[in-house]
Amino acid sequence: MAPGEVGKREMDRYLSRISGPLLDRVDIHVEVPAVPWKELRSKPIGTNTAQMREQVDVARVNQAARQGDVPNARLSGKQLDELAVMTDAAADMLGRALTEFGLSARAYDKIRRVSRTIADFEGIGTLDVAQISEAVQYRLLDRSR
Repeated sequence: MAPGEVGKREMDRYLSRISGPLLDRVDIHVEVPAVPWKELRSKPIGTNTAQMREQVDVARVNQAARQGDVPNARLSGKQLDELAVMTDAAADMLGRALTEFGLSARAYDKIRRVSRTIADFEGIGTLDVAQISEAVQYRLLDRSR
């Protein structure tokens, strides 16, 4: 059996032990594959820790200017309606994703919260397809159950 197949079986077995309602309460689901040895030894590429910290600080400033001390993760559904406004195309995409992947109402709000945070990183006010699609991708475990 190929190494990837073994990892998938182990992941499926592990996920089968976690209840759907519990998993539904986790905001971001990301599968992280093993990093090959050569890549571990090579010079890092991409954003470093200091750069990421700067981006997080800017996102927090954007968030605080809009909603004060309430972080995106704590926004209620009603607050999301006001603060995570979507374009029509983004709303249509989210509706299709909810239906196609059988996502819950809880997942709907989590996707909007994560989309709002992604938009804060980008300095964007209205959520568009790009932010919604990225946030939907972070519901990986919902789709594989």
